[in-house]
Amino acid sequence: MRSKNLIPCLAVLALIFSLTSCEKKSEVFTTEAIADYLPLTVGKYITYRLDSTVFKNFGTVQEIHRYQVKHVVDAQVPDNLGRPSYRIIRYLSDSIGAQPWVENGTYFITNLTDQAEVVEDNLRYIKLHLPFKLNTDWKGNKYLSGDPFASLYTFNNDDDMNDWDYNMESFDPSITIAGKTINDVYTIFQIDESFNAPVTNTNSVGSRTLAQEQYAKNIGLVTRDFILWEYQPPNGQPGFYTGFGIKMWMIDHN
Repeated sequence: MRSKNLIPCLAVLALIFSLTSCEKKSEVFTTEAIADYLPLTVGKYITYRLDSTVFKNFGTVQEIHRYQVKHVVDAQVPDNLGRPSYRIIRYLSDSIGAQPWVENGTYFITNLTDQAEVVEDNLRYIKLHLPFKLNTDWKGNKYLSGDPFASLYTFNNDDDMNDWDYNMESFDPSITIAGKTINDVYTIFQIDESFNAPVTNTNSVGSRTLAQEQYAKNIGLVTRDFILWEYQPPNGQPGFYTGFGIKMWMIDHN
């Protein structure tokens, strides 16, 4: 009798397992679109405060130059691969915005189905990548050479830059920038490395490498930290720095 009852029981268990498996397979992960976090329409602008770190007098003097910079979506144009892209024009003013805006270069953004590409100074980056989910990572600099700033700076910070891992490190329902509440913000971590930085031992090499950005839903880029500098100790000449730093945060947008 037991063996006869066992067969129906096993059949019921198999059916339950089958239905459960089907339910699991039917689950589909949905993600927000690239355009949600990097919206592009002609006339859209974002204004930032910008602190630019430079090294003067053969790298012996560090200065921070302060500006306002406005990024304006100027026109839709094809990129060098023929894909629909948008040209962004940068305008500079002084730190309080009292001086007239002066054009300060252009760059291009191409929003694809699964990623956003930015081409600036002939350097191509993958700034965002689907899915919008914590710990999503990608090679955001894979189109760069191993040392893309070699023609400008004699440092090692950009060695193997094309191998950096971008990562969706955190999501904040809201953050405060310049006294304003910004909602739905992803932080994109790229790299954070330092050695003898700030330089306390002037007889030793020092370096600082930091790259991180934040994107807000329906706005776009809201903060950026990008620091690449190296210190060389005295060697028959004074110690010196080479490199740069950029820190910017949004103060206005339309």
